[in-house]
Amino acid sequence: MRKISQEASQAFEKGYTYKKTNTEVTNDGLFLHGNKIAEYTSMYKDGNKCINITLAGWNTSTTRERLNALQGVKVSTKKGQAYLNGKAWDGEWVTITR
Repeated sequence: MRKISQEASQAFEKGYTYKKTNTEVTNDGLFLHGNKIAEYTSMYKDGNKCINITLAGWNTSTTRERLNALQGVKVSTKKGQAYLNGKAWDGEWVTITR
């Protein structure tokens, strides 16, 4: 995992702002090339905080890497099909309970 992904993930998890090259974390979420790919939601399930994630239309190795740096997220691709935590995924917004 690249250092930038680790730094962005830490900033996202702790609620800090961060900006380096094509990646930015703000109060609104995690952005890659200006596209929001992750955000915290106000939903809580069983005391766990939830996040929303998306590929934002870009199923690229960089997008997947930034998302994979987040706790509870494992995005992969096989034959052009995206998978989230082992299940086929269309890349649209989805809520992850952590």
